[in-house]
Amino acid sequence: MTFSVAILAVVLGYTWIVDPIAANWGTPIAVVIVLALAIGHLFNAGSKADAQGRGRQWGLTPAALVPALWASVVLTTVGGIGIYLAGSRLGTWHPQRDPWMTLLVLIPWGFGQQFALHTVFLRDAQQTFGRWAGIVVAAACFAALHLPNPFLSAMTFAGALAWCWIYDRHPNLLPLALSHALLTLAILCAFDERLTGHLRVGAAYLSLR
Repeated sequence: MTFSVAILAVVLGYTWIVDPIAANWGTPIAVVIVLALAIGHLFNAGSKADAQGRGRQWGLTPAALVPALWASVVLTTVGGIGIYLAGSRLGTWHPQRDPWMTLLVLIPWGFGQQFALHTVFLRDAQQTFGRWAGIVVAAACFAALHLPNPFLSAMTFAGALAWCWIYDRHPNLLPLALSHALLTLAILCAFDERLTGHLRVGAAYLSLR
């Protein structure tokens, strides 16, 4: 799990050390490093893969697109309804001023996170711990990146479990990225910033306290 550990180190190093002092230029550098590690991991693992293997490895298996889409629709619908009901019960539901622009930003952000989650964390964890335990380990790694925000850690662990379960069967990232974006938008509408911790992680979350 060398690449998984490296990505964890980069992201946690950024959120705990770099972000408080250099958020403006630190963010793009951290993103580039994580993407480089993820792509390097794919090239390292897939030099001998056939065309179908390469598709799965990059998370873009054509045959998996429709099944992944249907599974993602079910997950997103159930999750979205649950989030809406929770927000309504708490009295915190509030629509976004420009939901389409917000969604436009969230889709590539969600794709990047799903790319790292499945092509690195899930792949490494399943190779090390087995198919089912690997899903749990990958979800735990993903949630750890959102510490110490308890709301985000819990939500991302639950979401990652479901997304990894879908990807394990239907390895296509595109529906999962859209699911990630839509559920994030639902969270932004359903809860106030006191509960979500302004969606901050690491030292930035502690600074709110």
